[in-house]
Amino acid sequence: MSLLVFRPEGIYCPKGDFYIDPWRPVPRALITHAHSDHARRGMGAYLCHPLTAPVLRHRLSTPAPIETAEYGQTLRINGTEISLHPAGHIPGSAQIKVSLKGETWVVTGDFKTEADGLSTAFESQKCHTLISECTFGLPVYRWQRQELIFDEMHRWHLHNVQNGRRSVFLAYSLGKAQRIMQGLYPRIGECLLHASIAATNRALEAGGLQLPPYLQWTAADHSSFPLSMPLIATPSAAGSPWLRRFSPYRLAVCSGWMQIRGRKRQIAADAGFALSDHADCPGLLQAVKESGCGRLIATHGYTHAFARYCEGIGIQTATEETFFGDAHESETEEEA
Repeated sequence: MSLLVFRPEGIYCPKGDFYIDPWRPVPRALITHAHSDHARRGMGAYLCHPLTAPVLRHRLSTPAPIETAEYGQTLRINGTEISLHPAGHIPGSAQIKVSLKGETWVVTGDFKTEADGLSTAFESQKCHTLISECTFGLPVYRWQRQELIFDEMHRWHLHNVQNGRRSVFLAYSLGKAQRIMQGLYPRIGECLLHASIAATNRALEAGGLQLPPYLQWTAADHSSFPLSMPLIATPSAAGSPWLRRFSPYRLAVCSGWMQIRGRKRQIAADAGFALSDHADCPGLLQAVKESGCGRLIATHGYTHAFARYCEGIGIQTATEETFFGDAHESETEEEA
């Protein structure tokens, strides 16, 4: 029997009798991070990193108990050894290592290998079998260093201010928005935030994360926010009556999908910055090689292309369908 198997409910550990990021209700769920495609309502109990717990409570409004484990802390569930390790994806994100009788599997969840200064940096984990995302598993996806991207965002913002326009950055409310706040703060100062981003910030701060100062937009104070203060809004704000209140403005999308020319035009944005919270293709390969795994199971993203490449370097591969996606990188997410 495999240590982990794929069932209709999600990734299941038969010996431990628990699931990892299940997409259907189950009695016990181990959660890699709080994005909606990995953390869902309806579970009997949750286990996650302490920084993820308040975000789960905020987003899921669940009465179920939420247990926590620190990075590197070893727990036993029905004789199975488990531990959480930094994934570098967003604050509180974790890889989950499962071991039994000398065999070790690691589920990466979503991850990135570049340290962003906000999330705990990714740490490679040795294992026999690696279950990995492949969101950007094609060679065309190769990120610039984030400091170069933030320099470019800063220059774009200054140009807008000089021309009497507000800069609006569209970003997912958990992870990307906070990363933009931190990346721009030394250069620009406080950012103005959509209410759902500010609420997510408060949940993260309740878990102990320190964030740069920010202001939440309110209708009453609308006229008092200077153009020098960029707005970070959720992706679904694009084209909304709410966003039109900020006219004149220029709109930028911050997503790994902006690596592909033409994507910016498809969503009628004025600028696109390829800032992703996922590993690029070289980062994916780095994680596979550093794990020392003999077997790779590729889940969501460019699974078949990435698996074929890994097969070519001597790693046994398989692909599995999941309900994980890239909602947090998409152009339509959350209310405006």
